[in-house]
Formats: sequence, structure tokens, C-alpha cells
Amino acid sequence: MSAQVAELADALDLGSSSERSKGSTPFLGILLMQDEILILVDKNDAEIGTMPRSEVYAKRLSNFRVVNAFIKNSRGELWIPRRSAAKRMFPLCLDMSMGGHVEKGESYDETFVREMMEELNIDIRKTPWRTLGKITPHEHGTSAFMEVYELILEEAPNYNPDDFVEYYWLKPQAVLERLKNGDKSKGDLPVLIKHFYLKKSP
Repeated sequence: MSAQVAELADALDLGSSSERSKGSTPFLGILLMQDEILILVDKNDAEIGTMPRSEVYAKRLSNFRVVNAFIKNSRGELWIPRRSAAKRMFPLCLDMSMGGHVEKGESYDETFVREMMEELNIDIRKTPWRTLGKITPHEHGTSAFMEVYELILEEAPNYNPDDFVEYYWLKPQAVLERLKNGDKSKGDLPVLIKHFYLKKSP
């Protein structure tokens, strides 16, 4: 799988890290100018159509695809960023290390490659990673169909300041404690942490 994703990274050719951090790549410019076209799916995650992102959210649909990723260090801490105040949804809330919508014509893995570059300036060809799994709205109560990934890093990434304003290294349980004490997050953050990091083996 990692070789396939590396090939996808080459194919996407998202530009240098300096270009991406300035938002100067043609690909990123297109994203900022257009309403993303998302893939709609049935309960088995089979494609059934497409719809603009704005319409998907206006209709409160959950049958679309996204990717999320967590960065974890050798101490078992997760890199948890806080979203910028300019975000349309969940401003200044804690977030997964990376998240993004799967757009028309993309696979989960292609979106993973693209979003890692855009949000965190990470080339996944040079970073250890794995797929944690897939979860769905009807089985797990998430906001969308999700493929979730994990990367191993010891230092904070060079994140895009348009996306995040600060970050914390926290153990999974510490994230939940922070939310219990009044901090805010995207709705899916505690769901993913409980499912992938705190779920007890049978």
C-alpha cells in the first residue's frame, strides 16, 4: 500500500513545501476558488453520485467520504491541533492531526496524500504511516464515511497557519479529559480516539 500511495504523491505533484505553505500552487488555488464536489455513497460506501460541499452540509448529509489522520510520537502522545478562528465550521476547536474531504475523482489514499501536503507540509513518502481503519456513520455515529490513518513523528509538523493556530501533544485519555473539562472539538475527535486508541480488545 505504501508504494501505491508514494506513486499517488508523485502523480499529484503538489509542488514544493515552500510553494504549498504560501498557497501558491495551481492545485491549491483551484481548491480555494471552487466549492468542492464531494462523492456521495450508499451504506456500503459505493459511489451513488456527487454534490457540492456547501449543499451536502446545508442538507446535513453524512453519506460522503473524508479522510482523517493522527500523528503519534514514541511516547504515545497524539499531535492535536486547534483550528483557526477563520474556519467556517468548528472555529478554534481541537481537531484531528489532519482531515479533508474526498473529492470527485479521488480515492481515500489520494486525498490522504493531498491533504498531508496542504495542511501539514508532510511528504508521506518520507514518513512512516499506516491505515488504522474505516468507520461509518451508521455503525459508529461519525459525520461521514472515514478512512483513518496514523503517522509516526517526534516533532510537530510545519502546519499551515490558515488551518491551525496552536497544538498540543496529548495522550488519548488526556484529550478526552480536556474535553470533559470544557475545551471544544470537532464532533468526531472523541469518537475516533475512543475507537482507535481506547477501545478494549475482546
